[in-house]
Amino acid sequence: MKHLKTELANPASTNLDLKSSLEIARTMNSEDTKVAAAVKRALPQIARAIDLIAAALKKRGRLIYVGTGTSGRIAALDAAECPPTFHTDPRMVQFIIAGGNKALAAAVEANEDSRQLGQRAIAERRPGKNDVVVGIAASGRTPFTVSAVAYARRHGAQTIAVTCNRNSPLQKAAGFAIVTEVGPEVIAGSSRMKAGTAQKMVLNMLSTGAMTRLGYVYSNLMINVLPKNTKLRERAIGILQHLTGTDRAMAQKNLKSADNDLPVALVMVQSGVSRPEASRFLKTAGGHVRKAIALAAKGKHKK
Repeated sequence: MKHLKTELANPASTNLDLKSSLEIARTMNSEDTKVAAAVKRALPQIARAIDLIAAALKKRGRLIYVGTGTSGRIAALDAAECPPTFHTDPRMVQFIIAGGNKALAAAVEANEDSRQLGQRAIAERRPGKNDVVVGIAASGRTPFTVSAVAYARRHGAQTIAVTCNRNSPLQKAAGFAIVTEVGPEVIAGSSRMKAGTAQKMVLNMLSTGAMTRLGYVYSNLMINVLPKNTKLRERAIGILQHLTGTDRAMAQKNLKSADNDLPVALVMVQSGVSRPEASRFLKTAGGHVRKAIALAAKGKHKK
């Protein structure tokens, strides 16, 4: 453990316990500025992962995150946000955390050391050639996560390591790695800090990038949002207003005509087609809104 950068004592936070509250905050803030730079250095690998994930999801595969402790909780957060943000099937982006769902609120640290439990957990998901399994571990050496990734790779899944230490067992177990070397933590070994922030940034990019490539984002707007409550209905109306240049009343009417399906409403308005036609173009385009609008325009031109 001593050779791991995430375990070293950070000279910048020496005598942290003697500092004022403002000095503690300044020290942490200064160290946090290093996280974005570390993620920036890994952008080529992140882009490669986005393409891999998008291709897998297009084939009806799954993105499965695996982690323990903080890494598992960050994975759970990213997976949980995909359905409300992109209107995806909850099975499309999944997570596995050592100790199961009870570990989301309380530490279940003993499970992290079990290779057998990691293998069993991923085996239950039956990973295959159309799936991408992403193992997340700041140290890159957590037995639960390493064994899960190794099992998934043996069974044909694409595998990616997300870690903060280079040349780790996790990196060697995976097909390729995204390494964000954030350096020693303000509190030595507390990888919930800079390492956790880096993991959150990377997973944001993986899921958002893949969903954008699949057409679940139009321009920079949440086009696939499902208006299930007041906030989301207002968001859907606002998006339709913004993209079509109509007033609020017309946007509401168009959304209602599309049975509150925002992508269908946009294709209808932008292309001047009926609801069944808009649905058909979306299906042909694999749910990709911009492509569906292009198909509708092409179809009208042929007429």
